[in-house]
Amino acid sequence: MAGTNKAFRIGTMVLVYILLFVTVLCMLVPYIWMLSSSLKLNKDVFSFPMVWIPANPRWENFADIWTRIPLGRFIYNTAKLSIIVTILQLLTSSFAAYAFSKLHFRGKNILFLGYIATIAIPWQAYMVPQFILMRYMGLNNTHLAIILLQAFSAFGVFLMRQFYQGVPDELCEAARIDGLSEYGIWARVMLPLSKPALSTLTIFTFVSTWNDFLGPMIYLTDTKLKTIQIGLRMFISQYSAEYGLIMAASVVSIIPVVVVFLALQKYFVQGVAASGIKG
Repeated sequence: MAGTNKAFRIGTMVLVYILLFVTVLCMLVPYIWMLSSSLKLNKDVFSFPMVWIPANPRWENFADIWTRIPLGRFIYNTAKLSIIVTILQLLTSSFAAYAFSKLHFRGKNILFLGYIATIAIPWQAYMVPQFILMRYMGLNNTHLAIILLQAFSAFGVFLMRQFYQGVPDELCEAARIDGLSEYGIWARVMLPLSKPALSTLTIFTFVSTWNDFLGPMIYLTDTKLKTIQIGLRMFISQYSAEYGLIMAASVVSIIPVVVVFLALQKYFVQGVAASGIKG
């Protein structure tokens, strides 16, 4: 009986690993195809049968993308928006989460539930009033409009609050006895303990801002202000799309996202797990 159970467990583990391998392979195939297509002529991108490794890789695609469109400017604009929005969301979300989790004031729970309820409302439902408001404030066609709209995140507040709920209240009480203000407790006690949650929020915010297409398309009209996602669309001409150049630019555009994820991935799973089960 013991041998049968052991064989069953081994067979189950083998099946699980095979399923995981197939799942990972399915997820990686589009990226492998993108990398392969970035080294081909436009006419060879959709050739059949598929040639995964080009016989004559066209490295010139990675040089042409910098001259066909102002890719350097687009990357700078995207990095600027992503970094500023990420920093502001970390500050506002962690600060609000501290108030909702460790402070006591009238209407706290109702206010928190009302704020979190906004997650259920899709952005497309209120993007027109937002655009009218930004235009009324004279912020249309500026980076400031996108920064102001994305500097606050109900999801970020929820994520940070769930993590803060797992921090013992006794730490905050001891800090108050030692003379720290609420600002000092937030900066010296809560933030150092919340690296996993902060890393998780950093990844989510940076990636979503970097990959944002609809927001910059609505608010930014000047070419010098546009982001990389809008810039990729410039390779689409009146009659055809230059897929080789699009794929080359796409490869370049995902490098910062990969770097950020690899730099913070050791905290990522820990932050998601802790924020999901605490509180």
